[in-house]
Amino acid sequence: MAPDQHLDQDASHGDLREGRPPWPAGTGEGFVAPRESLTCDVAIVGAGITGSLVAEHLSARGLDVVLIDREQASHGSTAASTAMLLWEIDRSLVELTGLYGFERAVRAYRLSLSAVAGLTGLVGALGLSCSFQPRSSLYLAPGDSQSHDILPEFALRRRAELPGHHLDFAALHGTFEIDRAGAILSPGSAEADPVALATGLADVAAKRRVRLVSGDARDFDATDREVHIGLADGHEIKAGHMVLATGYVMPDFVRSGLHQVTSTWAMATGPQDPARLWRDRALIWEAGEAYHYLRTTTDGRIIIGGGDEPFDEQDQRLDKAALKHEALRAMLAALWPRASTEAAYAWSGAFGETGDGLPLIGPVPGRRRIFAAYGYGGNGITFSFLASRMIGAMIAGETAAWHDDFALDRDKPG
Repeated sequence: MAPDQHLDQDASHGDLREGRPPWPAGTGEGFVAPRESLTCDVAIVGAGITGSLVAEHLSARGLDVVLIDREQASHGSTAASTAMLLWEIDRSLVELTGLYGFERAVRAYRLSLSAVAGLTGLVGALGLSCSFQPRSSLYLAPGDSQSHDILPEFALRRRAELPGHHLDFAALHGTFEIDRAGAILSPGSAEADPVALATGLADVAAKRRVRLVSGDARDFDATDREVHIGLADGHEIKAGHMVLATGYVMPDFVRSGLHQVTSTWAMATGPQDPARLWRDRALIWEAGEAYHYLRTTTDGRIIIGGGDEPFDEQDQRLDKAALKHEALRAMLAALWPRASTEAAYAWSGAFGETGDGLPLIGPVPGRRRIFAAYGYGGNGITFSFLASRMIGAMIAGETAAWHDDFALDRDKPG
């Protein structure tokens, strides 16, 4: 059997992130090297948040699943996540409407809103201990803008019957004590500990007999009837379908003109006096292309992230870390002066995003038994949940016209 394609053999967690995030490390318990070749209905490559959500969902559908990771599960891009579970998409509704029209743009926003609601319900139903908290989101006008700059976005959201209301300068300052020209305050988002969420989902899947495999999936050969996955130790997994959930590390047969890899930086302060935190601990993010974002944690820390730019190699990201984190401290001091800005944790990470702000979810063109989920941008965990439901439906033969909105081979807008 000649292998079809392979993953980048050199990519590791060190390429995905640097520094130390505030999330307690999981143990990776339960993942064991195979003693023999395996057969299953679905093999999932990558045991971060996406792979764990897919494994939980497919096992709930009664499928025989193998979940594979070659390093410690959930300690790559998942551990670098700030886990702001926003339903609002990186591309504003105004921008997305300009790219694809109002109906398709609103459909994406409503699916994202439903995804956060679905994840909220799932965490509650499974009783997962992952510091999950429903939150409102506060979408700020850029620091150099007038409030009317976000009024078209609010008007379009109101037309789409999406939740939220506009705050002008007086209302924003009076409610949140933030000096910006305006904002949109919306319910329906959430926050979590991403590592605890991913490991909790994997634990649930394992209790349903999902096999957790520690192995390096190197070669893939898709036939009309099954997918053969060659592991570095010589064992093989034969699966009816395969799901790729490997962060930004894509096999070379997965291609998209929309996909790009970006670096981001984040820091977490020490625990703050409760009086130093803003009202309702809303998730805060800015309008504009190079936005910053803030949240709190259950122990009262403030997390701030941003400064995103195109992906650099690990050494280059490390060289930029000091300046990037100092810029984040300055941004925090300017936006929320009562905060203590000393960093207790600081880290950076690489992640995949797309030019239109929508994820890449669905079958890999030309390999109908292989599915992929990539390019989440700032909506990582939200789109991970959406991916689990879409892929579960597709494997079951259930199709919907809107699935094409997220196709890996969709046309580049414009």
